[in-house]
Amino acid sequence: MRFYRTIVSSSILTILLSLSGCGSSSTANSTPASSTLSTANEWTWESGAKSVDSPYGGATGVYGTLGVAAASNSPGGRTGAVSWTDRSSNLWLFGGGGIDSIGIEGYLNDLWEFSSASNEWTWVSGANQVGLNGGVAGFYGDLGFATAGAVPGGRWDSVSWTDSSGNFWLFGGEGYDAGGGEGSLSDLWEFNPSKKEWIWMDGSTLASSTYQDVPGVYNTLGVAGGTFPGGRSGAVSWIDSSGNLWLFGGGGFDSTGTEGHLNDLCEFSPTTKEWTWVSGSSTAEANGVYGTLGVAAAGNTPGGRSGAVSWIDSSGNLWLFGGEGVDSTGTVGYLNDLWEFNPATKEWTWVGGANKVGSNGGVAGVYGTLGVAAASNSPAGRTGAVSWTDRSSNLWLFGGYGLGSVGMYGDLNDLWEFDPATKEWTWVSGANKVGLYGGVAGVYGTLGVASASNVPGGRGSAVSWTDSSGNFWLFGGDGSDSTGTEAFLNDLWKYQP
Repeated sequence: MRFYRTIVSSSILTILLSLSGCGSSSTANSTPASSTLSTANEWTWESGAKSVDSPYGGATGVYGTLGVAAASNSPGGRTGAVSWTDRSSNLWLFGGGGIDSIGIEGYLNDLWEFSSASNEWTWVSGANQVGLNGGVAGFYGDLGFATAGAVPGGRWDSVSWTDSSGNFWLFGGEGYDAGGGEGSLSDLWEFNPSKKEWIWMDGSTLASSTYQDVPGVYNTLGVAGGTFPGGRSGAVSWIDSSGNLWLFGGGGFDSTGTEGHLNDLCEFSPTTKEWTWVSGSSTAEANGVYGTLGVAAAGNTPGGRSGAVSWIDSSGNLWLFGGEGVDSTGTVGYLNDLWEFNPATKEWTWVGGANKVGSNGGVAGVYGTLGVAAASNSPAGRTGAVSWTDRSSNLWLFGGYGLGSVGMYGDLNDLWEFDPATKEWTWVSGANKVGLYGGVAGVYGTLGVASASNVPGGRGSAVSWTDSSGNFWLFGGDGSDSTGTEAFLNDLWKYQP
């Protein structure tokens, strides 16, 4: 079982299946080492396996004792997990599709904490095995109240936020509901990292699937209350300066119960516990309305998509890039369009990238010269990339599954920086094209030692964090190890911009 985006056009699915390999796994080299201080613009391999050579398809998890940190602990290889950073700069990881403690592949619901000071992982909650049916059912407890043993079900491609009180939030994904049914989830959860408690806050305990659906419920645009986003995976999220949660798109179920690419933008208030439908369509597969490049307009809106990435700038504006979805003509493909949303005016601006995909179902990248910003530079269309925002409010983008500079599909490992002031992209590191087998092998160097030659391998659906020192962190995903073998990865990297 390989975990891919849930909504894929038939032509792109053919490409995905032709390029995906049967990975293998090993937990060799998984013991963390003491980290040295990274040099600016260099990658450091911090923990996890650099080569994956067992029959499981990914690195097996080493859980140790629940609640106890240990140098030998390590989450199993996975894709489509979610992450948070707490106020002590510890990194948190939840779920995804990957490998449990005994080498079984399925939907995980394990919660991990990584101390960037000690370089040790702690298994905090959830199961260390996925069970015979390939996933762990959720236990919801009482809506809005802490319930002993409450925990979300195993899932991948959900979304996460951290609120102003330091609590973690989790929404949806593809996984298992309260009854053990598999499908697109619409449940909203809050986790208190101090109390180590999960609380089910909103949404259905059932999953939308072929046999049943939990459609989205949309009140009047701009009116709080009465809106409930439908089950979905591959959405993107933000949290604004007021602590409100924002959710956009994904592959899931619209107001009619139809499954497809969504482009609805909804806002959730943790204070009132109400959703507001802010923009976009209540039905799936909506075309993008681009308007004029660089000009905000009430009628502008990105097309339906899943697997995009998001940022927030210093002015509180929300940014969106790419994903697999619908362009301005209604064609589904790998997008490279960049959008900005102003929460005050409720308007989208098309900032860069193409407004339609090419005949091969995507948009090739224009890399320019390594390290040099240019107005003509543009990352390739892709899905499942990761993102960071640095202290200067620049936007950073890494990897994903898509096209390189020559239009060949595969797992990318290119790192990009976007300056919102100049509206220019800079290709910072990594390869500008994939290899013959659809990926780029990682160069790991020495554990804990930064080097200009180090670079993670190509991958999609990894997870990312930014710590209090401004360092970027990258974990796992479905991609290439040091030998070029495709597998569920569990390597942890640090990058200092």
